[in-house]
Amino acid sequence: MALLLCRLLDAYLIILFARVIISWFPIAPGSTMATVYGFLHAVTEPVLGPLRRLIPPLGMGGMGLDLSPIIVFFGIAILRQVLCGP
Repeated sequence: MALLLCRLLDAYLIILFARVIISWFPIAPGSTMATVYGFLHAVTEPVLGPLRRLIPPLGMGGMGLDLSPIIVFFGIAILRQVLCGP
């Protein structure tokens, strides 16, 4: 059971990383990438959304730096270390 949970955490980290990378690029509506991003958003937003409401983006000039993915990365890394070992 622990091995399955470790693999799911690994998969979630990859999905979260993919969402962060894809969010840096413009995506045309109706394209294949829009479909991929929609899936990534649907899977990660239930975790990122509530955290984003607690910790608003940092203002950096005209942009905001969203810290929620970084916090989730660290949280999953700690959880994975506890459950799966080194």
